[in-house]
Amino acid sequence: MPAAGGHRSAVPEVTFAAPPIAAARGGRQHASMDRSRLLNPLNLAALLTLGAISLSIRYFDDGSRLLAWCLLGLFAAGFLSLSLWPPRLRFAEHAVITALPVIALALIALDPRIGTAPVLLVIWAGVVFADWPARRAALAVLAVNVAYYLVLKHAGGLRAPLMSVLIFIGFQAFAALCMHYARSAERARDALAQVNADLLATRALLADSARDAERLRVARELHDVAGHKLTAMRLNLRALADDPGFAGNAQLRIAEQLSGELLGDIRNVVQALRDSGGLDLATALRALAAPMPRPRLQLDIADDVRVTDPAIAEAVLRLVQEALTNAARHADADTLDVALHREGDVLHVTIQDDGRLREGWREGNGIAGMRERLAALHGRVRLARTEAGAMRIDAELPA
Repeated sequence: MPAAGGHRSAVPEVTFAAPPIAAARGGRQHASMDRSRLLNPLNLAALLTLGAISLSIRYFDDGSRLLAWCLLGLFAAGFLSLSLWPPRLRFAEHAVITALPVIALALIALDPRIGTAPVLLVIWAGVVFADWPARRAALAVLAVNVAYYLVLKHAGGLRAPLMSVLIFIGFQAFAALCMHYARSAERARDALAQVNADLLATRALLADSARDAERLRVARELHDVAGHKLTAMRLNLRALADDPGFAGNAQLRIAEQLSGELLGDIRNVVQALRDSGGLDLATALRALAAPMPRPRLQLDIADDVRVTDPAIAEAVLRLVQEALTNAARHADADTLDVALHREGDVLHVTIQDDGRLREGWREGNGIAGMRERLAALHGRVRLARTEAGAMRIDAELPA
């Protein structure tokens, strides 16, 4: 089986919605510094809102106008930076999300009577519900609105600060619900794409297995039926040729010779049918990785690797599937290298990404299931963290 490379040539990629609102969540799978996400429609809508808020800054007092511009610019920069943080710098992203409401409250405190700056809290509510767990986000929004109420009460001079807070809480709840349903739809779509890829990979293995089974059936039929009858016919022709009454019959000798050649040809065909190249792991693995923009799958399958047992092929498939998931979710990897080679009766599978695992990463249920699957096939798997922080998986299976 030839070595296999990237998997993007023939299979269309599946794209995912972009942050900072719709996909500024853990598990996002775009390139770590993809600046094209800055022009995503949600960002443009937020920038339009920020532009509208900027028009109200001219109504600030002369002494606070410059500070208001600085605060609004800082909020805009922080908001847009959420599109650029790679997952490995999640702590920086969380710090920015935490700082955004502080900036918004500072702008509100400069002149609470203008009433446009609280819209920044609506934008922030969408961001925080897209990025943080729901309970944590709800507590954060509640705390920020308490602070907003205190700002209005002590610095705003408004008659009904609670009414203003409740109105904007309603807007924030609307933004939060939109993000909740957007995240749910995106997760469902991603899961469906992965299930579809799983089905395509399994179907490829099943089709290969069915073809191998059909080849073996035809080989058995040729050997057991046609081969047996040709052998009997050749013995009869040889007996006739040895009969003194047919000793001078040249056609009989030719027929006996042709039957021998035909029997040899059938044996060669049977041997060729039995000599299968094994299941097409490369096609199945590419189909499995196709929906994932990252990491990119790099295959290196040695020429002497032949996997004829569907159970072994399925184990390799699940091993690579788990590695792809972990590389995208935990290591922010761009490439996953998968190499298969054979040593005697052992199939070696080596998998390594180019990402960086978080400190304190632990094996989850997926890794445990992978160990159990390989153990059932008398195989084993070892996981290690390289010096560069990448994940490396070494597995051994019966060849």
